Amino acid sequence: MVLLLPDGEPDSRRRPSPLSYAVQLPFARALARAGEGDGLAVHVLRYRCRGWNDADAHPAQDAAWAADEVQRRYGDVPVCLVGHGMGGRAALRAAGHGSVNSVLAMAPWLPDRTAEGPEPVKQLVGRRVLIVHGTNDERTDPELSYRLAERAKKANRDTCRFEVHSDGHALRQHRSEVVALAADFVRGSLFARSYARPVKDALAAPPPLGLRMPLAAGFGRSLRH
Repeated sequence: MVLLLPDGEPDSRRRPSPLSYAVQLPFARALARAGEGDGLAVHVLRYRCRGWNDADAHPAQDAAWAADEVQRRYGDVPVCLVGHGMGGRAALRAAGHGSVNSVLAMAPWLPDRTAEGPEPVKQLVGRRVLIVHGTNDERTDPELSYRLAERAKKANRDTCRFEVHSDGHALRQHRSEVVALAADFVRGSLFARSYARPVKDALAAPPPLGLRMPLAAGFGRSLRH
């Protein structure tokens, strides 16, 4: 099961825009097609409100609720949390849920610090973690996701991070490669399939190499092995 967590805003208690949900549907369909033979199910989460809202961390709470619902409806199936922007932060935060075995955070929105200190990483122990960030992202700082990845790698060796050179927050310029990377990671994490060589290398490499792995053009077509 993939739970796909949309982007949002730092502070807002308004209902989410329908667009934030709809914009994730093509990506959800692409992941579902890639995992169809394995029986992969993909659901896009609808948040209660569109903001993170400081210590309330509403999207992370919603992600944990959704993981509970997966257990209630489908039983003991492994879950990969996949989030974009604020959803990436929610995926990382909610990773401690018992059904979650992996996290994919794309262009995650991360603060430099919170009122409680640095963004937590202990909940990532025992999970496979992949962070993907465009180097030209002007909305969420790529260096902050690198710093979090550095701390996460110390607690959990199964952490890697890919950089999409010249791409922005929406990761549109190299969309096909990003989708292929996500599908490879999800299938490898949920169904114990072999990762593509660049993902294997990134997971095995020490910092900074495994946390600044470039996403090569053509990933998914020529780099399976």
